[in-house]
Amino acid sequence: MKYGILAAGEGSRLAQEGIAVPKPLVTLNGEVMIDRLIRIFHENDADEIVIITNDLTQQTQQHIRQLQQTDSRIRLIVKTTPSSMHSFYELHAALGTGKFCLTTVDTIFREDEFKEYIREFKEMEGDGLLAVTDFVDDEKPLYIAADEQMRITGFYDERREDTNYISGGIYGLTDTAFPTLERCIDEGMSRMRNFQRQMVADGLRLQAYRFTKILDVDHAADINKAEDFLR
Repeated sequence: MKYGILAAGEGSRLAQEGIAVPKPLVTLNGEVMIDRLIRIFHENDADEIVIITNDLTQQTQQHIRQLQQTDSRIRLIVKTTPSSMHSFYELHAALGTGKFCLTTVDTIFREDEFKEYIREFKEMEGDGLLAVTDFVDDEKPLYIAADEQMRITGFYDERREDTNYISGGIYGLTDTAFPTLERCIDEGMSRMRNFQRQMVADGLRLQAYRFTKILDVDHAADINKAEDFLR
């Protein structure tokens, strides 16, 4: 199975708060954040890991190219994009057919939970298995409504009575999502949350998979939170 990493953001908030390295190269408990994802994906049977980074952060590009010297399963795409959905679009041809797992570079989760998530994703039928959590520590969370069978029925910017979870930034999908993605781009949409809404509107069968806790690293203070969580 292929994996994708969205690492094309500018990380401007971290830079403004004094973090000298680009977001993908932030170290958590002695391990570079993007290296951690690559390691975990390899431990979960990655055939190839496709990474997109922008053309502004030379440090990140150089780091990944160094990794490629000893790891032939890493593919790098360099392009500055206006949103994570556009980054996904730039990756999607490389992800091929069948199932794949896509994450943002700053998604922090427990490795044992991720292993079980991938096992269930490989076995499931349907169009996607998306990570969700009821732990909310995000400035603008995407709330998710799901029925008793954890079938996703909607994505919302505001909390509602039927939204018990938020998106965790881990997307297990199949190539059946690509026509929706391509149409979103053609119609001038942006942001992953709008793509996710369109998948529901298009009738794709999406399931939610609960993680106990998922964190994002958007601010300098989040680094300590993430390190404590992983410890």
